[in-house]
Amino acid sequence: MTTSGRAFDAVLSDLDGVIRFYDMAELEQLEVSAGLPRGSTAEIAFAPETDLPLMRGEITKEQWIDSIARGLADRVPWERGHALGTTLAETKFRADDEVVGVLRRVRAAGLPVLLVTNATPWLADDLALLGLTGPAGLFDDVISSADLGVTKPDRRIYETAAERAGTAPGRCLFVDDRQENVDAARALGMTGLLYREPADLHAVLAPLI
Repeated sequence: MTTSGRAFDAVLSDLDGVIRFYDMAELEQLEVSAGLPRGSTAEIAFAPETDLPLMRGEITKEQWIDSIARGLADRVPWERGHALGTTLAETKFRADDEVVGVLRRVRAAGLPVLLVTNATPWLADDLALLGLTGPAGLFDDVISSADLGVTKPDRRIYETAAERAGTAPGRCLFVDDRQENVDAARALGMTGLLYREPADLHAVLAPLI
């Protein structure tokens, strides 16, 4: 603790797997209809060679969908693969109200909350759909891989986040659902929280809020 009584001066949070969650039911039904195992489309879409160019802002949504179709071409016709990729790209999602509530309380307590995410170029639209921007916005700043051209766990995205938070890395709490991303944050001196459920956030942030 510092003389302020706070263990952290900023909270840096991931988006997917912490705040945002997807409803994959429609896509899985289409995969079954196409004779594919559930998860086949995502396996192609989020493989590094398909996913990273999108997360670095190097390709468009349509180019990403095309790459998914190519990856499925040995199992389904191009048109079917393209439809599966489109469905994945347009999958409905929601925000976890409990997590959002905790982070709002953090901001109300005077700590900046920053989003640090490997994101698509259309992240701003997604955040608006989640109701996390505008006058009732959740974040003091958004650090997106698609804007920076680098993805977690590259140290540059963490350094940028700490700089924009206006504090040293050692005074940041970093929350993510992927171990490699948490490990990279810890290597820079941040406190890393591997997220699994809202109780994880409550446990570490309770003294602040």
